[in-house]
Amino acid sequence: MAGHFEATGDGGAAIALDEVEISILRSLAVQLLELIGPGEEPAEGDDPLAALLAEGPSEPPSDPALARLFPDAYGGGPDVDSDADGEKDRSASAEFRRFTENDLRSRKREDGFAVVRGLDSLTPDPAGAVLTLKPEESRQWLGALNDLRLAIGTRLEVTDDDDGSELYALPDEDPRKPMVMAYLWLGGLQESLVETLLP
Repeated sequence: MAGHFEATGDGGAAIALDEVEISILRSLAVQLLELIGPGEEPAEGDDPLAALLAEGPSEPPSDPALARLFPDAYGGGPDVDSDADGEKDRSASAEFRRFTENDLRSRKREDGFAVVRGLDSLTPDPAGAVLTLKPEESRQWLGALNDLRLAIGTRLEVTDDDDGSELYALPDEDPRKPMVMAYLWLGGLQESLVETLLP
């Protein structure tokens, strides 16, 4: 179980983590929460229905990592040619974003908080601790691990065409090396968690 998730038999998953792994995962989850931010939420005490219907932003985020977490729904994004189809795609994306981004941001925040809560529930032990996730927590962890990899991958300028060989070949003195190691480690965690969720 050390280093990867295993199925618990009830739809959940379990993993053994040492103190360093717990610290790194918690730090990454907190950084993800800071990146996602609070979004545009109604004030406390506002009508819950109004909160559901609140309009969000219509423009994509300027931060590339946030733009990767909250992509345009239609077309090729802001760099599409300014022809009529490109304009229709941008308009449709803006409209879709306005009514969905707040909810998506809230869900991503909940996923990040699930990681922090899970790690905080562990009793510190130099020998490590076993974290057991319920089925819903497993899905939240999977979402957060995916978001972390997307954000880190964007910072590392990883593209869909990359096979990872350049990342593996980075010398130890390269300042990106710790981020690469986190990216690859999170990928292993994500893959093992996906396997626990398969029937």
